Amino acid sequence: DLAEKVFVFPQETKTSYVLVRAQPEQPLQNLTLCLRSYTDLLRPHSLFSYATKAQDNEILLFKPKPTEYRFYVGGKFVSFAVPAGRAESEHVCASWESATGIVRFWLDGKPWPRKGLQKGYKVGAEAAIVLGQEQDSFGGGFDPHQSFVGEISSVYLWDTELSGSAVRGAMDDSLLAAPIVGWRNFPHRAVGEVYLKP
Repeated sequence: DLAEKVFVFPQETKTSYVLVRAQPEQPLQNLTLCLRSYTDLLRPHSLFSYATKAQDNEILLFKPKPTEYRFYVGGKFVSFAVPAGRAESEHVCASWESATGIVRFWLDGKPWPRKGLQKGYKVGAEAAIVLGQEQDSFGGGFDPHQSFVGEISSVYLWDTELSGSAVRGAMDDSLLAAPIVGWRNFPHRAVGEVYLKP
């Protein structure tokens, strides 16, 4: 149980990351990803990277600049503009449903306008899941200039869409639905210089 703990990524590198040792049992037609991050990076960086052998950006949460999040499904993305210069941790959730292609995005529990992406797509189940790096190949191909520096915590991935109230529950690690990946039971391996701290 990693409640009250954070992963600290202390420096720019291509050798440090967290490998998440979990994957879905079958291809995903719905998903919700949530996590909390804290960084002062101004350059592009990757928070959560889910790659399959067919598609390195199968699911990707990427921040190209402080005022934008990009959420990828199946190699294509939608962007969400966010306020700049808050100098505090940010809790982000993004959900996607295949049937409509609708993507929903929340920042600190507040919903943003919905967008559309990859209607009818299925997310592959055999995945390499990495925190703090962006995969350009299955389980690797890291670029230090896209690496994360700072703190990541409260990482969750579900095979369902979440309601607004469930998103607020994810913010303080009090959840009802069982996730594929959950912070209260987080199977992982830290590689290189990444530290788990209270």
